[in-house]
Amino acid sequence: MRIAICDDETGGRERIRTLLDNEFSGAQTSEFDSGTKLIEAVKGGYQPDIVLLDIAMEGMNGMETAKRLRSLSDVILIFVTGIKEQVFQAFDVGAFHYLMKPVDQEKLKSVLDRAVKEVEKRAGGPKFLLVKTAGKHRRVPVEDILYAENSGRKIILHTRKEKIEYYERMNHLEDVLGEKFYRCHRGYLVALQAVIGYDNTSITLDSGEKIYLSKQKYTEFAKRWEQYIQK
Repeated sequence: MRIAICDDETGGRERIRTLLDNEFSGAQTSEFDSGTKLIEAVKGGYQPDIVLLDIAMEGMNGMETAKRLRSLSDVILIFVTGIKEQVFQAFDVGAFHYLMKPVDQEKLKSVLDRAVKEVEKRAGGPKFLLVKTAGKHRRVPVEDILYAENSGRKIILHTRKEKIEYYERMNHLEDVLGEKFYRCHRGYLVALQAVIGYDNTSITLDSGEKIYLSKQKYTEFAKRWEQYIQK
């Protein structure tokens, strides 16, 4: 996830960068101290997914920068402003949302969570799963997930590198991950790309692990996996 911060005030950029480091440490963050430099970077091939854009900048202001960005990219724009009256201008250029200065950490997280989901929706499915574990927010690459397991009120994500526990409902996770995952058992959600075989009661993964396959799901799973490997 590439996030650009565009603000002509050093303090404004530093505050947002600190908040991003706390909540979205895996994001590739770039800073620009003027709209002109951001536009030049985009013209040169830089493709941010999300732009946090100050409205009141000297030279090319945020509104003009946004109009030029719109002609170059379908990037998600989040305006940052210290003047409430400027908020209404933001939606004239298709802004996703806005943040008031000084930017609040919880508000930033809330807006960015929704922006990230929109980026993933446009890309045809999530590339990362956002989870909160041990008091911190993490981005887990979906391609690394082998399966998810129910454990009381928690989910245990079994990835190729580690196990990650966090509070979530399996039904919600199933909706988020989409058709590349299959609910093979009440307590298990498996990544179809990790499956190498199955029998009447279990599914074998390329990690060597086996997970339950319920009798009621056997026929449907067989059909779904066949469709997946033929794509």
